Amino acid sequence: MSPSGSTRARLSGTRPAGTHDETAASRQVRDMFSRIAPRYDLLNHLLSLRFDVMWRKRLARRFTRVLARPDARVLDICCGTGDLALALGNVPLDSTASEMVPLVGADFSRPMLTRARHKAIGKGGRRLEFVEADALSLPFADGTFDLVTSAFGFRNLANYPAGLREFRRILAPGGSLAILEFAEPRRALFRNFFHFYFHRVLPAIGAIVSGNAQAYSYLPESVARFPSPSELTQLMQRSGFGDVAFESWTAGIVTLHSGLADQA
Repeated sequence: MSPSGSTRARLSGTRPAGTHDETAASRQVRDMFSRIAPRYDLLNHLLSLRFDVMWRKRLARRFTRVLARPDARVLDICCGTGDLALALGNVPLDSTASEMVPLVGADFSRPMLTRARHKAIGKGGRRLEFVEADALSLPFADGTFDLVTSAFGFRNLANYPAGLREFRRILAPGGSLAILEFAEPRRALFRNFFHFYFHRVLPAIGAIVSGNAQAYSYLPESVARFPSPSELTQLMQRSGFGDVAFESWTAGIVTLHSGLADQA
């Protein structure tokens, strides 16, 4: 049984098994993702039946208006091996101007970034830059970006309100935030299937292929404890975002949360 909404709402951030504070949680998440980096892409595509590719492309299409501008300043935070950054960078530009602002991907796992940089070699579209950085303490000045995105990474932050405040800080007034995350389907029949797959099938396959059982038992646990879409909406609003909205995709398996950095 998943935790109630009130339980999720009290959780300030992810807490992998055996951790009791933000520092330990952050360190364990970084170490865990660093260990599974070699098999990360294979398992993402395998376990999602390649829906993860479609979800990232769909997110990119939602922000074509921003991404098509050669001067748009874009950050993909918790970028992992760079799949969303690549999808964002492949949105056609309005101009063929030789001078354009590179799209930035950031993550605190060095092995993940190594793979992201390798995948970006020789790819068309906007130039990509990858930097090692913690989402809770980003090395960017206030108001740097026009768009900040995160796909399946925000859930792993040790402090959700602090993460949102940091995203708000680095966004220019009126800039957009997009967070794509797993959610629990509302319809009972599909929710039961989702729970069986997420809690039984996925951890077993993930453990076999990656050799790391902990990482793929952590995934369903972290989804179950993550704030509901309505709770995350309220948290975004309290963190200085306006026009906050969410939409559910693929029978409610994932949710796209969006908002604008308040002008004030």
